Amino acid sequence: MLEALARDAARDPAVEVTVLADPTVSLKVPPRTRVCLVPRGRDAALLGEESPRHEWTIVVAPETDGILRDRVATARRAGGRVAGCSGRFIEIAGDKQQTAVALAAAGVPVPAGRALDAGHALPAGFHRPTVCKARWGVGCEALTLVAHGDEPPVGDMPRRVEAFVPGMPVGVSCLCGPAGIHVLPPMRQRFSTGAAPRYLGGVPLGERALIARAHGLARRSIDAVGRSATGPDAPVAALGWVGVDMILGDREDGRGDRVLEVNPRLTTSFVGLAALYRLSLVQALLAVAEGREPEFVVEETGGVRVLDATV
Repeated sequence: MLEALARDAARDPAVEVTVLADPTVSLKVPPRTRVCLVPRGRDAALLGEESPRHEWTIVVAPETDGILRDRVATARRAGGRVAGCSGRFIEIAGDKQQTAVALAAAGVPVPAGRALDAGHALPAGFHRPTVCKARWGVGCEALTLVAHGDEPPVGDMPRRVEAFVPGMPVGVSCLCGPAGIHVLPPMRQRFSTGAAPRYLGGVPLGERALIARAHGLARRSIDAVGRSATGPDAPVAALGWVGVDMILGDREDGRGDRVLEVNPRLTTSFVGLAALYRLSLVQALLAVAEGREPEFVVEETGGVRVLDATV
């Protein structure tokens, strides 16, 4: 994802890109990209040094253990201009239980569920099939599907457990800024089968009716978390790249749809979505973060034209 981000940003020859990278990781980035190798334990310090030297900073980090929130705060305290959400937005969205509560309070449909402390078993009589996942985690961390008659292991970390929702897994990436939310083409997500599913990538969602439902849910979800997160220090809570994961049910009226998570950061969907556009997606992200309207041109992919999100 970091390589894709650097390549996309470098599409514009006028843009100078600096990447802070772990010295143990081999990166393939465009020739004009400046790579700053970060010694162990020095990432926050170097981020604070480099951020104010650049027009914009994009933090690529997991929200686990407060890493994303802390790094965004570090860059901002140093005077950097960060295309990232407010600390409170990251805190709420990084907690799957808080996210579900904020969404439900705003009328956004979510699966029935509850928080479960580390070391606690699934309550007797809880709905089956059940989805268990790390309360604070990214990707498919600790994701387990518990079928009828199965007993899940007692988790060694806090979890959110929720009723399994049948339907199509969909991810919607959004560019957020002072002027509002710009939704990108939804991606149908693919997962491995079995009790411990893993993410296998996605393909563009082609049906107009499904696209409209996915876009609507994504906007409502970001607005809901934003309202919970907005405070005097953060008039615009959602800023930069925000992803929303959901299930689109079989009912055409959308009553079976449920929102699962809100990701307050750049997600792996960037890799596939960047390939759909002739113009830099990074430049579009920064335009929206600045309050401007991006201009998108969508590529023909596999003989099928993917609808521009603005249509």
